Amino acid sequence: MRKGTREESRKDLSADLSASIAVFLIALPLSLGIALATGAPLQAGLVAAAVGGIVAGRLGGAPLQVSGPAAGLTVVTAELIQHYGWRTTCAITVLAGCCQLGLAALRTARSALMVSPAIVHGMLAGIGVTIALAQLHIVLGGTPQSSAVANVQGLPGQLADLHPAALGISALTVLILLGWPRLPGRAGRALRKVPAALAAVATATAFAALAGLTLPRVDLPSWRSHALPELPEGPVLGLIAAVLTITLVGSVESLLSAVATDKLIASERGTANRPPRADLNRELRGQGAANIVSGALGGLPITGVAVRSVANVKSGAASRKSSMMHGFWVLLAAGLLVPVLDLIPLAALAALVMAVGVQMVSITHLRSVTRHREILVYGTTIAAVVLGGVLEGVAIGIAVAVALALHRLARTRITVEQLDGGAHRVCARGQLTFLAVPRLSRVLNQIPHDRHAVLELDGSFMDHAAYETLQDWQDSHLAHGGTLEVSGRSGASAHASEDDRSDRAGLLAGTGIGSEGPDGVGGPDGVGGPGGRTDRSDRAGLADLVQRADRSRRSPQRGGHQCCRPWTPWQNHCDHRAAESRTAATAAEAAAAEAAAAETAEPSGIPAAAPRRRGAGQLASGIGAFQRDTAPHVRDELARLAREGQRPSQLFLTCADSRLVTSMITASGPGDLFTVRNVGNLVPLPGAESGDDSVAAAIEYAVDVLQVDSITVCGHSGCGAMQALLSSSPSTPMTPLRRWLRHGLPSLERMASRHHAWARISGRLPADAVEQLCLTNVVQQLEHLKAHEAVARRLAEGTLELHGMYFHVGEAQAYLLSEGQDFYDCRVFDSVGQVGQHA
Repeated sequence: MRKGTREESRKDLSADLSASIAVFLIALPLSLGIALATGAPLQAGLVAAAVGGIVAGRLGGAPLQVSGPAAGLTVVTAELIQHYGWRTTCAITVLAGCCQLGLAALRTARSALMVSPAIVHGMLAGIGVTIALAQLHIVLGGTPQSSAVANVQGLPGQLADLHPAALGISALTVLILLGWPRLPGRAGRALRKVPAALAAVATATAFAALAGLTLPRVDLPSWRSHALPELPEGPVLGLIAAVLTITLVGSVESLLSAVATDKLIASERGTANRPPRADLNRELRGQGAANIVSGALGGLPITGVAVRSVANVKSGAASRKSSMMHGFWVLLAAGLLVPVLDLIPLAALAALVMAVGVQMVSITHLRSVTRHREILVYGTTIAAVVLGGVLEGVAIGIAVAVALALHRLARTRITVEQLDGGAHRVCARGQLTFLAVPRLSRVLNQIPHDRHAVLELDGSFMDHAAYETLQDWQDSHLAHGGTLEVSGRSGASAHASEDDRSDRAGLLAGTGIGSEGPDGVGGPDGVGGPGGRTDRSDRAGLADLVQRADRSRRSPQRGGHQCCRPWTPWQNHCDHRAAESRTAATAAEAAAAEAAAAETAEPSGIPAAAPRRRGAGQLASGIGAFQRDTAPHVRDELARLAREGQRPSQLFLTCADSRLVTSMITASGPGDLFTVRNVGNLVPLPGAESGDDSVAAAIEYAVDVLQVDSITVCGHSGCGAMQALLSSSPSTPMTPLRRWLRHGLPSLERMASRHHAWARISGRLPADAVEQLCLTNVVQQLEHLKAHEAVARRLAEGTLELHGMYFHVGEAQAYLLSEGQDFYDCRVFDSVGQVGQHA
């Protein structure tokens, strides 16, 4: 075991060394470029990069995150240097680091992630626009102005006074930066191992030196004259605001980068070779310590840098040593490569930073906020950051986000329509608060007093003002001879007439109005469903419905909101089992209730619904629930998919077992999965389907046409197909099912063979032979997948991944097949429950 541990340590050290060099080659030009963009001494960028790698890398809580000077703080730092000077800015950085230590001690790291993503992305995009506008002046051969507005106003004059040499070097830098990742062929694949940023700056520097161009270049003064911090001078409130800005922006950017790095690691690596998940409070402590050291040594403020962290992960880093070694390489370069660094044209660094600023305005983020209807927050934050500054922009973005949330909370749609037979239906969709009372009262007064009314409450909150309005109108409507039926989001309804007035317990305010009641649609009490009625002793009008909805809200066995939970209505499908075991007295009581409901329905002109078979009733009820609850929420997304076509990310091949709900166990939605289901989640070998090529056709379509990124084979516990394979005998008659299960015989042979690795669940042995075969079958079907031509080709190109998955039905637990084999030469399925708990 010790020998294996030493070998693993050597392997990890080799991976960390390789990754540290790749990150260093990216960090060196970017650190100089960011220092140039802020107006700080160029050595400050190198100091921050070295300290970020060594200090934050050693003390931080995200092992593979790389810290250093980042574009997200460029605008803030530039403003501080203009107002207070460089040495005071260093002192502000030290104080910001102390604040970060305090926030970490209070364990508030998770709180920083409560900021709306639209605000964070808008802030970064606004910073990117500001950076690009400033660096554009250097690209054109000039000097940037003090603000984004001044830079825009100064562009016409700058364009009239172009410097061809600077513009040519900048254009060459951008051209190489964009074209480097697209170099074709085997030679291009080898060249792409050099980071694009380094290749662009190195090529531009070599060209400028060989051509003898006269350009402003990097000028690193002697380290003996390096400026250190001094005591802050200036208005106290201004200094406090500056410290808080550096603290908040740096902390949020670092924590978001740490979370993004964790997600990247989870998608790139199996569970066997993943580092621990990020400890955000420890990461905040590491960032605080690094900022204190960087500021004290005359360096720029430090945050976690997404670009370097991504490069670190993709380069194969295994531990925090890669980040620390990268800082050490920066330190060596700052001392030994000064003559080489002095050859770099400033225009090349400006073009590099300008490209980084443009990339901060992400099209992906724009689509995301548009899809979530937060484009107003995003756009307002960008404009406010560009026009007013980072702190002002974030404050305005938060204000707009709060106002938008309040608007959505208070927005209620109230409609009325006349049904056949003279009845009126009022639909209230949204939260019923005092703001909706005037419209609600106006609509309710349009209903004639002597008619039947149907009131649908589709919301989760009702305040006291709305309660009083509904209760008063109900009393008046019933007193004049009208009847009333109230239903919620689940379809549960209650019927009230004048005889029920003494039985009402009053309308309950609070949440749960539209939630599914414990009796549910078509529950055993007969309430709900089309034409559902109760007898006179059970009618309680609005109060009864809301009381049952409130009980549903408190019930741990029911979801309070089923719109996007397709499995929640299924819970009520089990009610028929209880109904079958009812006593004769209970059945007679239900029949009496139905008769009373039919009598009540006649005066209103609404005929009682015809009895429906149980299967058809469940189908109709489910479709109705979808149209009422889910369709309004997914209609826009489905319309987009209808326009743009499907672009699923993976092919999901699983068993036809009714207990496997793919959308539930993968938390996926429309357009996410291209699903193929068959008995036993089998993948027949090419040419072995005996005239039925459905699975092979689906694989070819998913891989070649839809261009999915991954294929998952998912088995499950208690699989009937695997039980049939184990219990089959040669004398069993050949049926269509038996002919299909022949494709599972290789799995049976694999389990019996001593030459193939078994499969097991992490932490325990298989419960029985059936579970052993279910696990082995997943591994075997993945081997079958590799025999398909389209899959083999994409695997060779490195553009397709194969995953194995096992779902234990009884435990509601999913397991993913890890890479390689364990100490006992077994393929291991690891639990993914802990990932979900910490996400």
